[in-house]
Amino acid sequence: QVDASDLYLSRLLHNVFSSMVLLIGQDDLVNIKNVERLKRDLRSCYKLIDGFLSATEGVGDLTQSVGCVLVTDSERLQEALDAFVAAADSHFGCLMVAGKMVVATAKWWRLEAHEVMLLAWLVASLPPSSSRDYPIYLPHGSPTVPHRLLTFQLLPGLEVCLLCGPAPSLEHVHTQLVARYWSPELEMLKGCVRAHQRSVPHSMPLHQSILGFLLINTEQNKNLFTLQPHGSEDSSLQALPIERRECILRSFYSLAVSTYFPVESGEQEPVALREDFAAGFSHTAVECYVAAEDHKCYGLQSRQHQLFVLFTPIVPTFALRHIATKTLTLLTKEVSF
Repeated sequence: QVDASDLYLSRLLHNVFSSMVLLIGQDDLVNIKNVERLKRDLRSCYKLIDGFLSATEGVGDLTQSVGCVLVTDSERLQEALDAFVAAADSHFGCLMVAGKMVVATAKWWRLEAHEVMLLAWLVASLPPSSSRDYPIYLPHGSPTVPHRLLTFQLLPGLEVCLLCGPAPSLEHVHTQLVARYWSPELEMLKGCVRAHQRSVPHSMPLHQSILGFLLINTEQNKNLFTLQPHGSEDSSLQALPIERRECILRSFYSLAVSTYFPVESGEQEPVALREDFAAGFSHTAVECYVAAEDHKCYGLQSRQHQLFVLFTPIVPTFALRHIATKTLTLLTKEVSF
């Protein structure tokens, strides 16, 4: 990336190494016995690493959090997923659309957030397939012992995933379980596909001046990220291309967390990646904003959340805080993200 921040580069290196552990295992990386074989094995990592280099699958690579989609029928989908995973004799499963989590089992959420993010990016990076049986390692939980990642395409872009051991077989789950548990939910699954670009239900009203936002639940390491908050937009909102919106929000996030917002006590961020902005101040910043020629941004953080909002340039600067605060309340109180 042009003008890549130190924060981005540091997390990119972490993601690249973790990707190699995910697909090859820690032992083969640390104890190299055959260089040529390692080179061949590393080819399996190329697509995933390319995804991190191009950063087109979301912001999880930068925020180290898991991208999510909020849908109106999440309780029913959760019940279907739990029943499907139990029938497959597993405890780890999720339903994802375009690399974003819709619902997941309780034990899937207990995996390290970085592992869940890696798994989501891996599935999104693979060529479309009706089913897959993929050997993976968990960089934090099981870096030396492989597991099986089973994926099944329910609709284009929508997949259900299982993490399991030697059993069950891919064929058994594909032929005996997938249709039984997911065919009755077809209409809800179609709704998930329609909702993934917005990340929140279409019934949720967002201010018309918002061009995109990133909401991070810092306690659960989950995020909501959208560059199309209004679906099909009118011409007045299309002046800022989607790619430009993504670049702005990523840059604004890097600026805010490396300069203004304090590090949580449990987070181990290298000192060199953070500017000493707070030196001499008796307080820490909880809000910040940027006003540019073609956009405005506002960021704020609470005890559990960080919100970064991209606005059209015509919205008055004095109104940014009110709109951002109202949006944070809408996303965290009314839908409990």
